[in-house]
Amino acid sequence: MSCNPKIPFNDLPPLPPKRELETVPVLKQCIRSRTQLTELEQAGDFLPNKALLINVLPLLEAQASSEIENIVTTTDKLFRSSLLEQSPDAATREALDYRAALHKGYQSLDDRPLSTVTAELVCSVIKSRTIAVRKEPGTALGNATTGDVIYTPPQGESLIREKLANWERFLNEPTNLDPLVVMAVAHYQFEAIHPFADGNGRTGRILNLLYLVQAGLLSSPILYHSRGIIRRKADYYERLRAVTFEQNWESWILFMLEVVEESAQWTNQKIREIRAYREQVKDKLKKNIPKIYSSELLDVLFEQPYCQIADLVNAGIAKRQSASLYLKKLVEEGVLIEEKVGRTILFIHENYRTLLLGESS
Repeated sequence: MSCNPKIPFNDLPPLPPKRELETVPVLKQCIRSRTQLTELEQAGDFLPNKALLINVLPLLEAQASSEIENIVTTTDKLFRSSLLEQSPDAATREALDYRAALHKGYQSLDDRPLSTVTAELVCSVIKSRTIAVRKEPGTALGNATTGDVIYTPPQGESLIREKLANWERFLNEPTNLDPLVVMAVAHYQFEAIHPFADGNGRTGRILNLLYLVQAGLLSSPILYHSRGIIRRKADYYERLRAVTFEQNWESWILFMLEVVEESAQWTNQKIREIRAYREQVKDKLKKNIPKIYSSELLDVLFEQPYCQIADLVNAGIAKRQSASLYLKKLVEEGVLIEEKVGRTILFIHENYRTLLLGESS
């Protein structure tokens, strides 16, 4: 099937596609991808403090997902802005909103399965205003370089909602398809429907993570999968178009499953490196400054690569004056670096920051 990129694709076929999805290459890749997801779950279970999964990894995902949309900020800015009570720049704000949307969507799974309502909620948090399905015509996707229209999604609110209802049923009704195949197919369909005027890509990537949680493949949405997409960004868009214009589902599904495998492998390795480094810091503190060492202090040092006196106070580790002395001791031991940002004193865990921002070995 093919379509004219300048004409709304109102005939977007419903799900499931009328062709074989679980080809031999797809099934083999499913096994590899699921193996890596299982190892990622196990790595997370061995973390002494799950705050890493809640605070740090979603920030990495937020930065990469925003970069796919050409919203460029740095992970360093995100870490700082998540801690300081300062107004971040626009790009950093959008990435922080992505993390908030990921959390909000994750919490919503307690109340309802994935649905159009979930998508509207997630997109609303991403955009910091109430977002609903498009009512007005005129939405089209263009080539960033030439400006040429490359795809025009379905138009008309009732039609869009009809196609979203089909998408929702595909996600939630019993099926013999592997959940990873369901995720890949549903992600294409959501992007092809393009239900919102803006924010569809970021919303779709969050929905992928939420589906992996809903399907029981992850206990929390910690897969850093936008990194895998941005490393193959041109391939991502090319394979999306290949489904639309050539019905090449196998190529698309394989791409998405490969991204899951690579991303889970990378995230798993990153968690292993953090665990190893945490043990090094633990041993150093117990040996050199045993009087101030505690597991709670170690937890604060690894919640994110920046901390303040208030973090120790809020964790019940020490009152303000003692907390200040504790942090000064950590500076003397070379664990932290002190930096003044405006009127705020930040204590930077530089080795941890470098570990988080660097490529895994």
